[in-house]
Amino acid sequence: MTSNRIKLRMMIITALFAAIIGILAQLSIPLPLVPITGQTLAIGLAATILGAKYGTFSVILYILIGAAGIPVYAEMQAGISVLFGPTGGYLAGFIPTAFFIGWMLERTAYSFKYALIANTVGMLITLSFGTAWLKIAAGLTWSAAFTGGFFPFLVVGIIKAALASWIGISVRQRLQGANLLYSVKADTALTKTI
Repeated sequence: MTSNRIKLRMMIITALFAAIIGILAQLSIPLPLVPITGQTLAIGLAATILGAKYGTFSVILYILIGAAGIPVYAEMQAGISVLFGPTGGYLAGFIPTAFFIGWMLERTAYSFKYALIANTVGMLITLSFGTAWLKIAAGLTWSAAFTGGFFPFLVVGIIKAALASWIGISVRQRLQGANLLYSVKADTALTKTI
């Protein structure tokens, strides 16, 4: 298969994962300040399956689609105002989260153990970005920001990290077995030959 076809395939898969993030974002449990959503599960899946580069691209594409006005953010929200609202820090935090998860797996191994560690740390990255921005955007004290934007999500976050790890590793293996997904090493080799 030519490098252009492989790039096209990875672009399509990246766009597909941006759509998956938007769909899972609509699974929502409302809370007073920040809802519990399926977004973080989808971010973990994208990064675990696609790796750092394409996982991060899928998250950036998702954020840009929502910023452009398509209602893909949690609770069918959209627009630049959401990025600057109380939940904007979580959306911004998805980018380093996806990169970290993929980066760690590329440097260790695509196994459930490492995926669980990567996704758990990724959850903490998202929650840290979100809590810091929640404090600023909502004018809260640090205590109130942690109470409303960090602690309620820890247990659910660990469950989602475990699900993203288990499902992500399984799907990644199947996609690679069907020659639908290429490893970072193959991607690097292609880049060097182009």
